[in-house]
Amino acid sequence: MKESTHPPVYPVLYVDGEHEWKGLSTMKSSNTRVVDGVEHYVVNVEISAFTHPFYTGQKKIVDSAGRVEKFMRRYGNQGKK
Repeated sequence: MKESTHPPVYPVLYVDGEHEWKGLSTMKSSNTRVVDGVEHYVVNVEISAFTHPFYTGQKKIVDSAGRVEKFMRRYGNQGKK
């Protein structure tokens, strides 16, 4: 990578509750932690693949056909008036 065109990247430790994983990012934070002899910036995230309902299998299935029928019952006759 050319140094003049790309931003610097830093070792980062992402923390989502009890889950932690290492990565590289342009983000920095005031908190640091040493992992495997390397100082990482600690970035707290609210939602990750460990806690998001889509990835955990808790996603609700939306009945889109029922929504269309409900819309047509409410607003389908307005064009005829």
